[in-house]
Amino acid sequence: MRSAALLAVALGAVLSSGDGALAVERNGEWITWYESASAPARWSGPLPVVADAVTWTLVAPGIEEGRLRLSGPGEAWRVGVVLVRIDPALVRWQLRWGMADAVRKTWTIGSADTTAVVALNAGMFTGSGPFGWTVVDGEMRNTLGAGALAPAFVVDSAGRAAIVPAESLPARIAAGRVRLAFQSYPELLRNDGDVPVMLQTATAAIDLEHRDGRLAIGELRDGRWLIALTRFEGAGGVLSFLPFGLTVPEMSAVMGALGCRRALSLDGGVSAQLALRRTDGSREEWRGLRKVALGLELHTP
Repeated sequence: MRSAALLAVALGAVLSSGDGALAVERNGEWITWYESASAPARWSGPLPVVADAVTWTLVAPGIEEGRLRLSGPGEAWRVGVVLVRIDPALVRWQLRWGMADAVRKTWTIGSADTTAVVALNAGMFTGSGPFGWTVVDGEMRNTLGAGALAPAFVVDSAGRAAIVPAESLPARIAAGRVRLAFQSYPELLRNDGDVPVMLQTATAAIDLEHRDGRLAIGELRDGRWLIALTRFEGAGGVLSFLPFGLTVPEMSAVMGALGCRRALSLDGGVSAQLALRRTDGSREEWRGLRKVALGLELHTP
């Protein structure tokens, strides 16, 4: 990412909020709320300075849209966050298979069903398809993938959604009664807001300093779900497609500060994409530059 970092500096990234810090824009003021050197190991609830900076707008029954603006070091000089908050009692989850054959990926938000209120890319991918355990319409399409930070997003036959930790997946697979599932990584929050140990201390297993566009899904403490997509806002937003943004620990902090108890990264960078269809028929899209193997859609009755 050396060339990306140099371009970010050329765009004015030197005006960041400071090394290892994130600030949020609230009422026209930038307020620092996160320092990497003193990052919490657990989020016990929403952080008001961040959560209260979001204004929510109803998109469709059970679906709300919100926005955040963040400022961080280097490439994260200006980062917009698109948020979607979901009442699971009022939506139906649908996973779309996006492989034309063993190699070719085909799904984009343009492929989503026209009735979908929300559409986004799901999971992580290898060169030959989805990473790890994948269930589409009750049919297992891919087997369990290894990884300590690789839980699965699961919706059971009754429509209940959950993030199931990696160590519990063999038992969950054996139990059956799964309508859709996909594995992804890395896990951002577990249990009741705990930051995984591997996100707190640098190891060879995961790069904690790499900056990129991010996409995540999380479960809020009140039972609702949250989707968060970052977009670079430097140069007036005309380069929003560039994969500049947050580190994995910073994205974990964003999800924790917004009140998630569990959260999981989805494929970011040039794969990250999201679409919203409002009740008035209008559609807003944040496109990716890559076709992917799985798409997640939300439908309302």
